[in-house]
Amino acid sequence: MAKPVALTRPARAGPLISLVPMIDVMLILLVFFMVTSTYLNLDMIPAVQQQNSATAGPATAGETVMIRLGAGGDPVVSGRPVAMADLTADLRARLADAPDLRVLILPSGAARTQALISVMDAATGAGIQQLQVIRLEAQP
Repeated sequence: MAKPVALTRPARAGPLISLVPMIDVMLILLVFFMVTSTYLNLDMIPAVQQQNSATAGPATAGETVMIRLGAGGDPVVSGRPVAMADLTADLRARLADAPDLRVLILPSGAARTQALISVMDAATGAGIQQLQVIRLEAQP
C-alpha cells in the first residue's frame, strides 16, 4: 500500500514592523523643537561692569558697549550696523556720556583678523581705555 502524501503549509511569518510611523513621529518632533526653540541673541550677554569694593557708586548698563564683528568684517554696535569709518565718532560720543566706558568686542569665527584690528584701532582712537576681546566657546 502506498503511503498518503502529507501536504504541509509553510509557517506563518510574524507581523512586519514598519519604521515609517517612527520616522513620521521623529520628523514631527524635529519640527516642533525647531519652532519652539529660542535662538541665541548675542545682545543678551550680561556685559555689565562688575563692581568691586574700590569702585564707588553703582554700575550702570550704559557703561558697557558690545561690538559684534560679523563674518564680512562689519561691526554691529548695540544691535545696529555701523560703518567702520563712523565707529570712532560713535564711540567718542558714547565716551563723552560715560567716561568709564567699557567696550567688549565679540568677533565672529569667520571674521578676518584685519577687521578685528581695525575695530580695536577705532576704539583706541576714540579714547577707550577698557577694551576687551571676547569669544564664545562651544559647549562640550
